[in-house]
Amino acid sequence: MKEIASFPSFSRRDSEAVPWQRSAVAPGVEVKNLGTADGRAIQLVKFAPGVTFPDHYHTGPEFIYMLEGQAVQNGEILSAGWVGIASAGTVDHGFRSETGCVFLFIYDHGQVFDSVQPPMKDRHATAG
Repeated sequence: MKEIASFPSFSRRDSEAVPWQRSAVAPGVEVKNLGTADGRAIQLVKFAPGVTFPDHYHTGPEFIYMLEGQAVQNGEILSAGWVGIASAGTVDHGFRSETGCVFLFIYDHGQVFDSVQPPMKDRHATAG
């Protein structure tokens, strides 16, 4: 008898039913935690007008899809419909929104965003 491959469970959620929560990282930023699977997380993120997110080092990749408004990521404007992709090991400087914005955010669950310093093992490898 042929084995049938098992598939991971599926999860569905009405994002309207998920409450906005204040971000612990920056005032004026709210998030909706929509779910996690296989080490990844997905959020809706809302910036109030004039918010600047602290500079941060990416320990893993992150993907954003701008739904409303505009943001500036490392000097480049992201408007509704634009995608921003950051590889692991990159640094975001001055991620901000003058207009306010809402974006979909996918990242490695547990990723740290509050430091521009790479992890100690990476700093040691580049010290000269």
